[in-house]
Amino acid sequence: MSEDFYWINEPKVWQEGDGGLTVVTDEQTDFWRKTWYGFERFSGHFYGCNVRGDFTFQVKVKAEFSALYDQAGIMLMGDESHWLKAGIEFNDDAPAIGSVLTQGHSDWATGVFPGQANLFWMRLTRKGDSLRLQYSVDGKSWPLLRLAHFPGFDACRVGVMCCTPQRGGLAVNFEEMMLSAALDKGLHDLS
Repeated sequence: MSEDFYWINEPKVWQEGDGGLTVVTDEQTDFWRKTWYGFERFSGHFYGCNVRGDFTFQVKVKAEFSALYDQAGIMLMGDESHWLKAGIEFNDDAPAIGSVLTQGHSDWATGVFPGQANLFWMRLTRKGDSLRLQYSVDGKSWPLLRLAHFPGFDACRVGVMCCTPQRGGLAVNFEEMMLSAALDKGLHDLS
């Protein structure tokens, strides 16, 4: 894994081993561009690899979210102003499942997570200029979280991300990272 994966904003504390990655977030890290707040942040931790064309990337995530905007999950990046991040983010005193699609400006779509947020799975499939984002509470059933249009990047990076905009010290374990050919399943096939 480490031969192909590399850091954007490498954290001070991280370790790779036993097929997984453990990260402890640095202080005040985030990915965000302009919308609502007006500011831009590109300080979050992203561990990814270069990809071309269609693919599916999947990961199991473990973390104890507790502070405002604590977040961890999956990320696809074309460049600093075109990316998608998704996973659990702590807001309004509870962990929520959500995604941020950034194409010059960031949007934020969020909702109630139906499971125990300290353990979840994320899956991203790219087919052409389309992204299919799914999550799972058990690693078996994969509801749709988002469909998105992501044009202009045949070559991009995909991997895992974590951020703590209001603090540092969130410990995150990423396990079962898998990059494969794009899963060719029907949109409503939840397997």
